[in-house]
Amino acid sequence: MYCNQCQQTAKGIACTTRGVCGKTEDVQSLQEMLIYGLKGIAAYAYHARVLGKRDEQIDAFMHEALFKTLTNVDFSTEDHWNMVLKAGMVNYRAMELLQEANTEHFGDPVPTSVFTGVRKGPGILVTGHDLLDLEALLEQTEGTGVNVYTHGEMLPAHGYPKLKKHSHLVGNYGSAWQKQRTEFAEFGGPVLATTNCVLIPPESYKDRLYTTGITALDNVKHLERNDYSEIIEHAKRIGDLAERQGINVMTGFHHKAVLSLAPQIIDAVNTGKIKHFFLIGGCDGATPGRDYYTQLAEKVPKDCVILTLACGKYRFNDREFGTIEGTGIPRLLDIGQCNDTYSALQIALALSKAFGVGVNELPLSIVLSWFEQKAVAIVYTLLALGVKNVRVGPTAPAFISPNNWKFIADNFNWMPIGDVDEDLKAMLGN
Repeated sequence: MYCNQCQQTAKGIACTTRGVCGKTEDVQSLQEMLIYGLKGIAAYAYHARVLGKRDEQIDAFMHEALFKTLTNVDFSTEDHWNMVLKAGMVNYRAMELLQEANTEHFGDPVPTSVFTGVRKGPGILVTGHDLLDLEALLEQTEGTGVNVYTHGEMLPAHGYPKLKKHSHLVGNYGSAWQKQRTEFAEFGGPVLATTNCVLIPPESYKDRLYTTGITALDNVKHLERNDYSEIIEHAKRIGDLAERQGINVMTGFHHKAVLSLAPQIIDAVNTGKIKHFFLIGGCDGATPGRDYYTQLAEKVPKDCVILTLACGKYRFNDREFGTIEGTGIPRLLDIGQCNDTYSALQIALALSKAFGVGVNELPLSIVLSWFEQKAVAIVYTLLALGVKNVRVGPTAPAFISPNNWKFIADNFNWMPIGDVDEDLKAMLGN
């Protein structure tokens, strides 16, 4: 990083001019943490804005935080920690705003069974997060004979009434972002990439890939939302895709849908039919160690409920978890995209109120799969809300200094994931 004050280049995360400009490793780390968090806040605010929702307080914080991080005006560790935690609360508001925008425009999500294979006929695969782009494509493909499939973080779109009414939204193909190169090549039809998580394409499908919105790639055709005719015609030229068998997975467990079951859930907890809740989710990735989340979900006892969200769900959402015995309550609840962490928090807060205890006293364990981007902002929201005893993995992010990790561990009791069986035993209090 280039230091404007000392006019030298700092190598790595530590400033080589400590004592000259006063930027210690921990302050540098906190500034990096803040910038990563701003990426997430900006993404959620952007999605809300395209749906007509805006909060000037979010905008004002972005200005304040960028000014603090990009200029040499403050070298206080305490000030920077306060900014990181403030970022968490601003992100909470950004997620709330986006939730309002999505539900007002598309309706409240409802639990929905989604086919994961490929049906006969031309088809377009849509990846990313932007539901408005998907809606535009569905409207423009209406009556054309072209089927539409979701991919990755777009899976929860099937739960929204205004989107699921389109009969040619036929299913979800593929899984998390890091498998794009294999899954897009296998799909066979054109692919529309909406906001973020798009990989540089190989030649095997580069001519079938299109971008839209703020997404762009070199030598890949970019389309505007108001005219998807080119990708639609491309799908027609390719014609029928190879049929593939698939299973059905569930999504759409918005907090309103889950809380409609609150009396049954509370009774199931009080009678011992539900012993514990696990939130297992976050970003997915290709690094070793992520099979931990699959193993954990599979080993969770049958008298426990698993909440999941974001693309981390693809580690286990194709498994059959059934229901809590004697209740009909599903054991696996896919709440939605990463921004639907807001819904997960509403569920936790409602249960907290119902049982008359703090969130940290609930029979709830949170296990996050770490990557970066928007997930960082969510981490700060959990910290700002005082959520403790969270497990994070598979590795710690390099931009958080040892002292800053120690601050999180000492004040919030966050910890790295370890052995699956030992962690599960500890979370269940055995």
